[in-house]
Amino acid sequence: MRLVFAGTPETALPSLRALLASRHEIAAVVTRPDAEAGRGRKVRPSPVAELAAESGIEVLRPEKAGDPAFLDRLREIAPDCCPVVAYGALLPQEALDIPAHGWINLHFSLLPAWRGAAPVQHAILHGDEITGAATFRIVRELDAGPVFGVVTEEIRPADTSGDLLARLAESGAGLLAATLDGVEDGTLEARPQPGDGVSLAPKITVEAARVDWRAPAMRVDRLIRACAPAPGAWTEFRGERIKLGPVRTAPDAEKDAEKLGPGELRVNKNTVLAGTGGHPVELGEVRPQGKRQMPAGDWARGVRITEQDRLN
Repeated sequence: MRLVFAGTPETALPSLRALLASRHEIAAVVTRPDAEAGRGRKVRPSPVAELAAESGIEVLRPEKAGDPAFLDRLREIAPDCCPVVAYGALLPQEALDIPAHGWINLHFSLLPAWRGAAPVQHAILHGDEITGAATFRIVRELDAGPVFGVVTEEIRPADTSGDLLARLAESGAGLLAATLDGVEDGTLEARPQPGDGVSLAPKITVEAARVDWRAPAMRVDRLIRACAPAPGAWTEFRGERIKLGPVRTAPDAEKDAEKLGPGELRVNKNTVLAGTGGHPVELGEVRPQGKRQMPAGDWARGVRITEQDRLN
């Protein structure tokens, strides 16, 4: 099939590479406009745009997917199908109607669970044990189109959203390629999503990523892992914001549970414990405002924590 691939971040690269190596022809890619990135905040093309340029493929960067010039160019290219992975913009019906086989999206959840922008983060945040990826035909309603196929993935106890998404991006790439093969052959039929089990996964805001130390330790752990690497879980210490890496269950947690209040800190020889609404957790890496990321022990020795200090 003649394809136009739509995607933007690194998460989309395994799928783009899989399709470049497939029997299908990628006539162009659609991606978000160049944007500031990195520490220097320099304007750079998206990872998908960079890989497409390296491969000699035309790159389309519409401000909006409904821009008339973009729609005209898409009609000129005349794709049979448009596979989508993390494109990051809404597609109007006028664009959806152009390819004969529609736009087929790779979504990182087992639909109809976790429709929306942050399915992996919400799966971790809510304690799911199994998640996966699904391919479906895009319709106007959010992530509600009929499903072609799925792959499943176990959520490991220490998984961050970055860890889990990296695995799903790889396994999902194979699923997307197989889906397009089946669509071309006529051997694969999309099936409507069930009406039960729908859940929504809106983007996690910076404010929602703030740790509430009154919550149970399990909830604190899930929030921090769900927000890693973005938007990054955080708390305040002495009036300044610090970002937090994944935490661990503290040694002798049950014994210490009554001795540390929410946000209270204890510095041992090699560990820094923080109290929660249940048992304490052991801090991993922290990143003070305006500074580099560092082990919690190094941070604690540098700031010289007192008995009055709290995370809040």
